[in-house]
Amino acid sequence: QAQLVESGGGLVQPGGSLRLSCTASGRIFTTMGWYRQAPGKQRELVARITSGGVTNLADSVKGRFTISRDNAENTVYLQMNSLKPEDTAVYYCNAQYRLISLIDVWGQGTQVTVSS
Repeated sequence: QAQLVESGGGLVQPGGSLRLSCTASGRIFTTMGWYRQAPGKQRELVARITSGGVTNLADSVKGRFTISRDNAENTVYLQMNSLKPEDTAVYYCNAQYRLISLIDVWGQGTQVTVSS
């Protein structure tokens, strides 16, 4: 069964850094990535990366966040630098695998709070 395990969230001051990790198991995954959801807002894409290393980042995090992936370990990382209060949200790991169609798997979510 496909499963994602996240780690790395927490409380950080504005301008600080955090790194999120997500390890997947149970399937061969194609695209992996991170989404976030702030209170009262819809879940939005933060960054994603294909198995070939092609990345896609939201405009709001370009230049501050980096996504990377270790295919051998089935792990995706989100390095978050220069964090802002508006980055505060629950961050969800997402991974896709293919049967007949693409199937989405979600992690349980990890809280990131940026506050002084």
